[in-house]
Amino acid sequence: MTNTLKYNFGVKGQKWGDAEKAQWLTMQSIKRSYQEEVLHKLEPLKEYFNCIRYGALSIDEARYPLFAFKSKCWDSAKKTVLVTGGVHGYETSGVQGAIRFLENLSQEELNPNDNSFNDDFNFVVIPCVSPWGYETINRWNSSAIDPNRSFYANSPAQESANLMAFVQSLEDDIYCHIDLHETTDTDNSEFRPALAARDAIEQKEWAIPDGFYTVGNSTSPQAEFQTAIIKAVAAVTHIAPAIDGKLIGVPVEQFGVINYEGRKLGLCMGMTNAEYVTTTEVYPDSPTVNDENCIIAQVAVINGALRFLKQK
Repeated sequence: MTNTLKYNFGVKGQKWGDAEKAQWLTMQSIKRSYQEEVLHKLEPLKEYFNCIRYGALSIDEARYPLFAFKSKCWDSAKKTVLVTGGVHGYETSGVQGAIRFLENLSQEELNPNDNSFNDDFNFVVIPCVSPWGYETINRWNSSAIDPNRSFYANSPAQESANLMAFVQSLEDDIYCHIDLHETTDTDNSEFRPALAARDAIEQKEWAIPDGFYTVGNSTSPQAEFQTAIIKAVAAVTHIAPAIDGKLIGVPVEQFGVINYEGRKLGLCMGMTNAEYVTTTEVYPDSPTVNDENCIIAQVAVINGALRFLKQK
């Protein structure tokens, strides 16, 4: 598609200043509860993991604490897997998928078996990186900054800066990083038009991929790893077909897979030197899926990745 995206806010051709960003903030509203939908579900999991409060958002520190869940029986001889959800708060299944994965790991602790992932890996799971974005169903944070373009030194996004500081404090290197995301129809109707207005740049409308895909890190694409993930997810939801050989305007590397240069773009997936990295992209607006299916797809990604890595 080639239509230029438009946003009815600000002055055309002028970047937003502090006044416009402040006005934009007044237009946002709470639509759901971080306390009820995230923190309440995490509370019983504290029995099975080390729960670490690694910060809070200054807009309301009491309302938006930031939590990481870490394997209790940490073993430096094991490889460490990092799972992040909710870097973009509006991408719901990333948050709920991370929680569901933690719940599954807790059941492994109660009922150990030969296929237990806990036997092979240390886990660090951050279920909701952007809780204000979760409550307001936003891609940006309260300062009109995209956290998933802000993973670099002296980051202007609290969400990104807090997470980077926490990950850097870990005693072992990250072997695998799985970052859980969605691509939604609102990318074209709201978020990319807002970006065009905020930065006074032209954004062309693109076709939202109809189905699941992954984004690999071009500095370590790991094609077989991505293939294993696609196969695992294909069992629970459909994989997005390419359009003219591309997904979201990026050339397809293999079926359902594109690559980005994560660190150069300031993406969450580029913040570590992990050998194996993937960003998931679930499509929640398909008429053939529902909320539960999207959560299951996110968990399928993690399980497919871990099964592959267990064989390495």
